[in-house]
Amino acid sequence: MIELGKLNTLTISKQRDTEVYLDGGELGEIALADKEPPANCQVGDSLPVFVYIDGKNQTIATSQIPKVQVDEVASLKCVSLSHAGAFLDWGLPKDLLLPFSEQKGKIVEGRSYVVRLFLDENNRIAATMMLDDFIQDQAFYYKDGQAVELLIADETDLGFKAVVDNQYWGVLYKSETFQPLQKGQKLSGFIKKVRPDNKLDLILSQEKYGQKVDATSEKILAVLEKRGGYVALTDKSAPEIIYDTFGVSKKVFKQAIGGLYKQRRIVIEEAGIRLVDQTQS
Repeated sequence: MIELGKLNTLTISKQRDTEVYLDGGELGEIALADKEPPANCQVGDSLPVFVYIDGKNQTIATSQIPKVQVDEVASLKCVSLSHAGAFLDWGLPKDLLLPFSEQKGKIVEGRSYVVRLFLDENNRIAATMMLDDFIQDQAFYYKDGQAVELLIADETDLGFKAVVDNQYWGVLYKSETFQPLQKGQKLSGFIKKVRPDNKLDLILSQEKYGQKVDATSEKILAVLEKRGGYVALTDKSAPEIIYDTFGVSKKVFKQAIGGLYKQRRIVIEEAGIRLVDQTQS
């Protein structure tokens, strides 16, 4: 069965010069809208195509794959405004409509907005900013430590609100996130914990804490060697500077330099840390 607004694999049923028609099953023949068909294609070949209903209420297909499909969430740039709403760049020649009724706040041309694609009452593809109408708070069948795909939807007092696998809400806590994140950014992550109310706590790295401290200790020693034995960072330095230098949280950094100090590998001075010359010990 063909899914509108999504990628389908269809068979070429007829070809006439540059015109290609695909077997749409119950929907009948579907025209390939591309100006030029894929090279060397012929009747009987299978093509991965994106199927949708155009402005003339016709079902058509294209071998061009958009940036986002129906039931998915993405950050898309507004390219124009009109009496019908805003139009977004989604990677196809005809821009995607974000109707006025599906907007939140003022839309500015040139800016990007987090939207979800859906089929309207006429089965045409449209975008919405009303994510709460589709994204669920409670998730089932996830396990702690499971890998997931995330999209950063908003920043809150706790941290970052993220869409998990296009379906569920989850939270990345600021105290556990030490890299710059932007609204609309896509990245991989993990389920840190499924809470008793089936809400999701997220984390970007699954590396165990002890392993992370050990890896950071090695990185600190390598950076010290590279910089002549001294780095102007201590446990009182700003978390952002520590992350920019070593890619870890201030907590992990403090544990790492504390361990290196006990091993007499470094000296912690007022303004930085210094490598101990092992040949002199």
